[in-house]
Amino acid sequence: MAQTRRRRRSKHRGTAAGTIETRGRTGRKPTSAEKGSPVSKEERRQARLDKPPSWRSSFQRALLATVVFDALAVVALKLSPAGVIPLTIFVVAIYTVFGYAFDSALHKRRQRKKAQTASPASRSTDRREPPRRRR
Repeated sequence: MAQTRRRRRSKHRGTAAGTIETRGRTGRKPTSAEKGSPVSKEERRQARLDKPPSWRSSFQRALLATVVFDALAVVALKLSPAGVIPLTIFVVAIYTVFGYAFDSALHKRRQRKKAQTASPASRSTDRREPPRRRR
């Protein structure tokens, strides 16, 4: 009977310090999808700014701001921590709504500006206004 071939095991070599070193990746080369493309800092920033605002992110930011606000209210205004709770609920609600509105306005502004820079052909150069005279 023919003997079956056993697969060779990769070696783990121990060092004098007691750590175990393994060989790197062996076998087939990674595909382009597995490698992943190196994304520049500017591209990551653009991807982050292109995402529309969410209520969740506004709420989390409002919670963080409220913690700071409450700490200042307790220390500076000498309010009791129990007396700050109703104020906390009100501040979280206001900060969340205004934060979302502010984020939405900034997002719309960025998108308008991005659309203008992306399509300069839509603006015709022959319809410019003449320069104004100084008096």
